[in-house]
Amino acid sequence: MPESTGPLLIRHEGHTPRERSSCGWRDRLISHEDAALAPAAWAHAVDIDGAKPHYHLRSTELYYVLQGSGSVLLDGVEQAVKPGSLVHIPPGVVHGARGKMRVLVVGIPDIAEDDYFEVSEEANPPSTASQS
Repeated sequence: MPESTGPLLIRHEGHTPRERSSCGWRDRLISHEDAALAPAAWAHAVDIDGAKPHYHLRSTELYYVLQGSGSVLLDGVEQAVKPGSLVHIPPGVVHGARGKMRVLVVGIPDIAEDDYFEVSEEANPPSTASQS
């Protein structure tokens, strides 16, 4: 039998902190308070009600639409999403959302406060050439 590689974690919606975020309301299923468990990623269930355009320099995000519909903007290009849609957002991609939807958002690694950068809708995406 293989050995366990780390602590196990089981969470249920409603048993985690719920807070206002720049994208709407989120339930922190795995987040910064779990750092001692060294999770491979963080996961939030987010009720998106319009997400301001922003980007991250270090973190990749995955959006999986659970309920509702709308669109995501990726470097200024609008893409329709609905339940079952998965969106992969690499570091440096300016992204936001329109519409009302419940989305499972997974970040790899956790998005720290110093890795969140808002931009105006008209702004150009950041250059990835100088990122390390």
